[in-house]
Amino acid sequence: MNTITKSQEKKYLTLIGVLSVAIPVVVAILLFIPQTGKLGDLDVSFLPHLNAVMNSACAACLIAGFIAIKQGNQDLHRTLMMAAFVLGSIFLVSYVVYHFQGTPTYFGDYDGDGVVTDIEKANAGVSRTIYLVVLLTHIVLSAIVVPLVLLALYFAWTKQWLKHKKIVKWTWPVWTYVAVTGVVVYMMIRQFYV
Repeated sequence: MNTITKSQEKKYLTLIGVLSVAIPVVVAILLFIPQTGKLGDLDVSFLPHLNAVMNSACAACLIAGFIAIKQGNQDLHRTLMMAAFVLGSIFLVSYVVYHFQGTPTYFGDYDGDGVVTDIEKANAGVSRTIYLVVLLTHIVLSAIVVPLVLLALYFAWTKQWLKHKKIVKWTWPVWTYVAVTGVVVYMMIRQFYV
């Protein structure tokens, strides 16, 4: 373990706990209380596309990092995991900015009026249901993955390898699912961006 005292560890774990609650709460507020246009004329229409690229790169880093550690390449693994964390963090900021500033987009809103009518729902068919299921699992797991990632990074940073290995058994598949489904959600809804 890095030279961390019990009181320092308690502070770090408390910070991880606070962030694990605060981040999903802020994102939920942005999703359920539209904030469109709070940053003046700032055009954020490109952010969903950039976010998909960042999610793709994050997923690639996670998969490559998994392969690297299985091959015993700890240095490459560490670099790839930090890259995934940085990409995920930038994505989160970009996602928050987009939802704070941009116009909400709804799957099936073919006329772009911000309302999905019964006719539009019928036109979207089963693809809307599939989209909503993927989106729901993505959202739920993206909230769950925050503490998992922070704890995995903390245990690696403090060289608590047994704890790190235990938590990454859950963290890696959840984080990878969130990154991949972020891209899937984008690919499904991109036709409805205004």
